[in-house]
Amino acid sequence: METITIIVVDDHPLFREGVRNVLDAEEDFVVVQESISGDQALQYVRELQPRVALIDVNLPNMNGIQVTRQILSERLDTAVVLLTAYDDVEQVLHAFRAGASAYCSKDIEAGKLLDIIRHVARGFYVVGDQVYDRDGLEEWLSLGVETVRRPHLDGDIEAFTPLSPREMEILQYVTRGMSNKEIASRLGISHQTVKNHMTAILHKLDVEDRTQAAVYALRHGWVRLQDTRK
Repeated sequence: METITIIVVDDHPLFREGVRNVLDAEEDFVVVQESISGDQALQYVRELQPRVALIDVNLPNMNGIQVTRQILSERLDTAVVLLTAYDDVEQVLHAFRAGASAYCSKDIEAGKLLDIIRHVARGFYVVGDQVYDRDGLEEWLSLGVETVRRPHLDGDIEAFTPLSPREMEILQYVTRGMSNKEIASRLGISHQTVKNHMTAILHKLDVEDRTQAAVYALRHGWVRLQDTRK
């Protein structure tokens, strides 16, 4: 029986413990590490190269989608299963375009989660109850973008690409009520550069203003509520 190595990434100890208990009961699963933050998780993936990483979307420092994008960017051979309490069509598209192999709600049944892990460890992708190979996933993604994009986007596929690390960083400061000038000072970049990033953020999220962008990020779990009080 082939062993599937796994890391579990969630900053809620009880949830993490529950997931680990389920995984430890399986003969073919070995949990090699647990993590509580996105940047720590990325480091563990680099060092341990697990077959599968179970990652919560809503994490400190780097959110789960950012971690997934970085794993893809670095061509690390770890399949990512994103777990979230925020489940909508656009978020699912963001997750798979970032490089996730599966995306599921945190209230998923234990048996179904075990099946998903085994599927992604073999190189497949799981969308809801469907299992796809790479070609099947690409077809599903194309259909999904066609379904949910706004008419005025005129086929702009990049609207469904997660924000860049810098854009996400700026959006985090926006949710704290900081002005463009304050953000520029904090990041050591020009006021115009911040404005350019904000324009890109509004376009990618298809929202009209900073407030809507902040609400979007909070609703999708990209920015943690406690971050707004720092």
